[in-house]
Amino acid sequence: MRIYEASIRYNLISKGEKVILNQPALAADYLRSGFESHPTQESFWVILLDRRNHPIGRTMVSLGTLTSSLVHPREVLRAAILGSAAAIIVGHNHPSGDPTPSQADIQVTRQLREACRAVDIDLLDHVIVGEVEADPTGRGYYSFREAGLV
Repeated sequence: MRIYEASIRYNLISKGEKVILNQPALAADYLRSGFESHPTQESFWVILLDRRNHPIGRTMVSLGTLTSSLVHPREVLRAAILGSAAAIIVGHNHPSGDPTPSQADIQVTRQLREACRAVDIDLLDHVIVGEVEADPTGRGYYSFREAGLV
């Protein structure tokens, strides 16, 4: 039987002024650098937040393919619980540049919303990051909160 030990690894991604992630555009900007290491693949991230919406961590939960990324609430909540997050913002990229959500994106957001309610961690938003030039709205991101789906 194999027995594992959970651990948290920290890499400094920001130093200096405190950031408050209280708008979808700020969350999208905060996530963009995470997509640079795998720009042609979808990756799903969770931002861990304290009670005042200051980020305390950022973790990649899943690295997928050009068109999809598998994610389950269990992995998202594992990161949030181990990181002692009061709230989270999740996000992923669309390598095509168009941040319009797919049916799978909508479904995983619903699952995350319900799972977060069960463990009393606030899901503040799910942001899909794309590119301004490819976005029909010209913003470069899609916010489930702004759309009323979170």
